[in-house]
Amino acid sequence: MAYQFDQGAVQAALDAAKQDFAEGDVQTLVQRGMTTRSTERSLLAECVAITVQDNKVCVELPLGLGTHCIPIPLTIPNGEAGSACLTICTTWGLPTGVKVSVIIAGITVVSETFGKC
Repeated sequence: MAYQFDQGAVQAALDAAKQDFAEGDVQTLVQRGMTTRSTERSLLAECVAITVQDNKVCVELPLGLGTHCIPIPLTIPNGEAGSACLTICTTWGLPTGVKVSVIIAGITVVSETFGKC
Protein backbone atom coordinates (compact mmCIF):
# COMPACT_ATOMS: atom_id res chain seq x y z
CA MET A 1 0.00 0.00 0.00
CA ALA A 2 1.36 3.41 -0.97
CA TYR A 3 0.34 6.40 1.11
CA GLN A 4 -0.68 9.51 -0.80
CA PHE A 5 -0.24 13.19 -0.07
CA ASP A 6 -3.08 15.63 -0.71
CA GLN A 7 -2.63 17.46 -4.02
CA GLY A 8 -4.18 20.58 -2.51
CA ALA A 9 -1.50 20.67 0.20
CA VAL A 10 1.21 20.17 -2.42
CA GLN A 11 -0.21 23.01 -4.53
CA ALA A 12 -0.41 25.31 -1.47
CA ALA A 13 3.30 24.70 -0.77
CA LEU A 14 4.18 25.36 -4.43
CA ASP A 15 2.15 28.58 -4.40
CA ALA A 16 3.89 29.77 -1.22
CA ALA A 17 7.30 29.00 -2.73
CA LYS A 18 6.57 31.30 -5.70
CA GLN A 19 5.43 34.32 -3.70
CA ASP A 20 8.71 36.26 -3.70
CA PHE A 21 9.54 35.28 -7.27
CA ALA A 22 6.19 35.98 -8.93
CA GLU A 23 7.48 38.73 -11.19
CA GLY A 24 9.89 36.25 -12.69
CA ASP A 25 12.31 38.29 -14.76
CA VAL A 26 15.83 38.53 -13.35
CA GLN A 27 16.15 42.30 -13.77
CA THR A 28 13.07 42.92 -11.61
CA LEU A 29 14.36 40.50 -8.98
CA VAL A 30 17.76 42.26 -8.94
CA GLN A 31 16.08 45.64 -8.47
CA ARG A 32 14.10 44.25 -5.53
CA GLY A 33 17.28 42.84 -3.97
CA MET A 34 16.04 39.27 -4.35
CA THR A 35 19.29 37.97 -5.84
CA THR A 36 21.14 38.62 -2.58
CA ARG A 37 18.70 36.39 -0.71
CA SER A 38 18.58 32.65 -0.84
CA THR A 39 16.80 31.40 -3.94
CA GLU A 40 16.31 27.90 -2.55
CA ARG A 41 13.32 27.20 -0.36
CA SER A 42 11.85 24.07 1.24
CA LEU A 43 8.23 24.05 2.39
CA LEU A 44 6.32 21.44 4.35
CA ALA A 45 3.32 20.34 2.31
CA GLU A 46 1.71 17.75 4.58
CA CYS A 47 2.17 14.90 7.04
CA VAL A 48 0.10 11.73 6.69
CA ALA A 49 -0.44 8.88 9.13
CA ILE A 50 1.45 5.70 8.19
CA THR A 51 2.03 2.18 9.49
CA VAL A 52 5.32 0.35 8.98
CA GLN A 53 4.90 -2.79 6.87
CA ASP A 54 7.74 -5.17 5.91
CA ASN A 55 10.26 -2.67 7.35
CA LYS A 56 9.33 0.01 4.83
CA VAL A 57 6.86 2.77 4.10
CA CYS A 58 5.67 3.27 0.52
CA VAL A 59 4.55 6.72 -0.63
CA GLU A 60 3.18 8.12 -3.85
CA LEU A 61 5.12 11.27 -4.63
CA PRO A 62 3.80 14.35 -6.42
CA LEU A 63 5.38 16.12 -9.39
CA GLY A 64 5.47 12.92 -11.42
CA LEU A 65 8.12 11.33 -9.20
CA GLY A 66 6.21 8.04 -8.85
CA THR A 67 5.81 5.62 -5.98
CA HIS A 68 8.77 4.82 -3.75
CA CYS A 69 9.28 2.56 -0.75
CA ILE A 70 11.54 3.92 1.97
CA PRO A 71 13.33 1.38 4.18
CA ILE A 72 12.80 1.73 7.92
CA PRO A 73 15.47 0.73 10.47
CA LEU A 74 15.02 -2.91 11.49
CA THR A 75 14.58 -1.88 15.13
CA ILE A 76 11.16 -0.43 14.22
CA PRO A 77 8.63 -3.27 14.32
CA ASN A 78 6.03 -3.91 11.61
CA GLY A 79 2.69 -2.37 12.51
CA GLU A 80 4.29 0.62 14.26
CA ALA A 81 2.32 3.81 13.59
CA GLY A 82 3.88 7.12 12.70
CA SER A 83 3.77 9.79 10.05
CA ALA A 84 5.39 10.59 6.72
CA CYS A 85 5.98 14.27 6.05
CA LEU A 86 6.44 15.70 2.56
CA THR A 87 8.61 18.76 1.96
CA ILE A 88 8.66 20.44 -1.43
CA CYS A 89 12.07 21.80 -2.51
CA THR A 90 12.27 24.77 -4.86
CA THR A 91 14.73 27.14 -6.52
CA TRP A 92 13.47 30.54 -7.67
CA GLY A 93 9.98 29.29 -6.78
CA LEU A 94 10.17 26.33 -9.17
CA PRO A 95 10.00 22.76 -7.80
CA THR A 96 13.28 20.84 -7.92
CA GLY A 97 12.45 17.82 -5.76
CA VAL A 98 10.84 16.52 -2.61
CA LYS A 99 11.95 15.15 0.74
CA VAL A 100 10.03 12.57 2.73
CA SER A 101 10.70 12.21 6.46
CA VAL A 102 9.30 9.26 8.39
CA ILE A 103 8.61 10.05 12.03
CA ILE A 104 7.96 7.36 14.65
CA ALA A 105 7.23 8.29 18.29
CA GLY A 106 8.26 11.89 17.59
CA ILE A 107 11.67 10.93 16.17
CA THR A 108 12.69 11.19 12.52
CA VAL A 109 13.93 7.67 11.75
CA VAL A 110 14.65 8.23 8.04
CA SER A 111 14.56 11.01 5.46
CA GLU A 112 14.97 10.52 1.76
CA THR A 113 15.14 13.06 -1.05
CA PHE A 114 13.98 12.68 -4.63
CA GLY A 115 15.31 15.20 -7.12
CA LYS A 116 17.32 18.15 -5.74
CA CYS A 117 16.72 19.26 -2.17
